[in-house]
Formats: sequence, structure tokens, C-alpha cells
Amino acid sequence: MNQKLIAAALLLSSSGWALAAQPLLAPAALSPLLKDPQLRVIDIRDAKGFAVAHIPGAVNAPYGQWRGPASNPGELPDQAKLVALVQSLGLTAQTHAVIVSTGKDATDFGAMARVYWTLKSLGLTELSIVNGGMQAWDAAKLPTTSTPVQVAPSSYAPRFDARWLATRDEVQQHVKLSNAVLVDSRPDAFYQGKTQAPAAKLAGTLPSAVQLDFNQWFVPGSSTFVETAQAKRVAARIQHGPDMVAFCNTGHWAATDWFGLSEVAGLPNVRLYAGSMVDWTQSPDMPAMQNMPGRGEQLLRATKQWWEKKLN
Repeated sequence: MNQKLIAAALLLSSSGWALAAQPLLAPAALSPLLKDPQLRVIDIRDAKGFAVAHIPGAVNAPYGQWRGPASNPGELPDQAKLVALVQSLGLTAQTHAVIVSTGKDATDFGAMARVYWTLKSLGLTELSIVNGGMQAWDAAKLPTTSTPVQVAPSSYAPRFDARWLATRDEVQQHVKLSNAVLVDSRPDAFYQGKTQAPAAKLAGTLPSAVQLDFNQWFVPGSSTFVETAQAKRVAARIQHGPDMVAFCNTGHWAATDWFGLSEVAGLPNVRLYAGSMVDWTQSPDMPAMQNMPGRGEQLLRATKQWWEKKLN
């Protein structure tokens, strides 16, 4: 049945009746699509891993190129940098971009989801993620190559569409007015304020936030994203609202929640707070927080972090 569906999709594509790209592609479904000149596989692993073996025809754009500065990697690179990156990969508004990474674990999936979110915000409408990444591709015994591919740069000059982005100011308004569901994508220790990201100035979560640990989107014990029916059940574990904002520490784990809620479960008006808790706690004003540890505990953690940085 799967082979028939793939053949039908290819037939429709060649006749001008292309089906919309699926947000998740199993390796077996991607393999026959590689002949499509409009398809571009974007491998976001480091250059060394890419050089050893990659999907035929793939181009390399390591994840760090899609991220912000060390002070907060969740911030977006500036518009000019993103446009230059997209053009160097030969992407256009008509490209079916397929993102792949190592697939080693659920955290790695967040890198693919974050790049997917970025490309969608830059105007690409045909987007997919390789479910399970290169680990799944290799497990399916599909071909790889070490031959680099040269692609002609494009002249595509997109403008960033902020429909799927939540800024700090917007989140502050949501907190003030209680008019959006704020979804904390982090595991318990972060949500409960027992630990924090190194660049975050405070531990805790946003006021009234609900928790949806990003790990819940995966088949237990694997890095395989669940099927649509199960994704809808995962999404149903939290309250829904007219607006939803996913956040984490630096907009990485939250990209997985955004992808699951928006692209797979099909919920409308889901946005990503790209800077997330690192951005929130770096606010010059004392930010509103929930589950924040006591003053003594905060000083102890700050001292520990200072010593660790000094020793390193």
C-alpha cells in the first residue's frame, strides 16, 4: 500500500497535481523522491559527519548556522545572514526542503524542527523532516555517498514572516492578559525550577505555563516521531486556546512542541518563543516567574556556575 501511495504521489507531481509535502517523511518514502529536481535535502549535521556519508544529493548547512549568538542561541540570526544561507543552498519558494540530522535522540529532533520552523517563516511551504534522521536512513539500508554536491545559488530573497514567532514583548502581554496558553517544553527539573540553562539568570517557568515535555512526542526508546493519531493524543494532554506559545530554554526543545502541535496535530495559531527562558530572564526588568527557587538557592547556584566557569 505504501509503495502504491508513493507511486501515486510521484505521478501527480509529474502531471502538475502535486500533493502537499508531508511534515514527516520516513526514509522509504523519501528515497524515490530524490529524483525530483525541486527537492533539496538539507543535512544539518557538522561538516565532518556529512563528509563521511550523506544522502545522495544532500547539501550541508550545520545547525549552528541557523542559531543565534552564544549569549542566547535561541535568538534568530539577522535577516541578511538567513537570506544568504538560503541562497547558498539554492532554495526558492518552490523548493521541497527536506531536513535531516543524526537522529540519535529526541533532542536532536529539535534541531530539525527548529530549521523547519525557520524555513517556514522564510516562506517555504513544501517542508519535511526525515523521521529518525540519518540513523533511520542507515537502518533502512538506503544508499549514502561521500561525494559533495555543488548547487547553484538562488536569488530568492525572502522576508521573515513572524506569524509563528512570539517575541518577549508579546509573551509579556500574554502573561499580563492571560490570553494565550504558554507551553513549557522542558523536562520536570527545568519546569519545577530545580535546574536552569547556563545562560538563564533565573530558574523557574513562565507564570501559568503548562508543561508538555518534548520527549512525549516520540515512540518510547527511540528518536522516531509518533504518527498523527498519537500526536493528537499527545496534544490533548494540555489545554488548548486561540493562541499557544511554546518555549523552553533557547527555543530548541520548544521547536519540537511547536512542530508536534502545529504541523502534525494540526492546531492553529501555535507560535514559538525563539529566545525562550534565556531571553526572558535576561530582561533588564525583573521578569515574572513561577516555580522560582528561594533567594538562598539562587545564590548557591550562581556561585556554583561561577566556579565552574572559572575552573574551565
